[in-house]
Amino acid sequence: MGLDMFLNGEKHICSDDEVEIIVKPDILNGYRIKRIVIELLYWRKSNQIHQWFVKNIQKGKDDCKEYYVEKEQLQKLYETICSVLLNHTKAKTLLPSQDGFFFGGPEYDEYYFQDLEETKTGLEKLFNSDILKNFSVYYHSSW
Repeated sequence: MGLDMFLNGEKHICSDDEVEIIVKPDILNGYRIKRIVIELLYWRKSNQIHQWFVKNIQKGKDDCKEYYVEKEQLQKLYETICSVLLNHTKAKTLLPSQDGFFFGGPEYDEYYFQDLEETKTGLEKLFNSDILKNFSVYYHSSW
């Protein structure tokens, strides 16, 4: 068990022409695809990132529900991460770690900063794609 966190892209399909997917016809057996969900980013016990989402997206509610995330909010997270990576002394103020059962360690160690680097890279990949133009983005966690 532990803190698992997901940033997913979701697209509702209104017509068969809206999306091109290669699927063996016998798998669908006449059923229509109505929604596509893709995993954009996944974290494990990155409690500082989770804390940011709880504070900035979930209005302080840490309830494992799914929350809509706007592109501007992702940009704010990215800028915050970049600021901390440039000056590690800002970590406790801008991206504080969070204690919690199964949440991982609260230390500001190599793992803390590795999570930030990986998140920064993942967000850059997302910003440089067309995903944000075509998919709604949601964050949720579980533990």
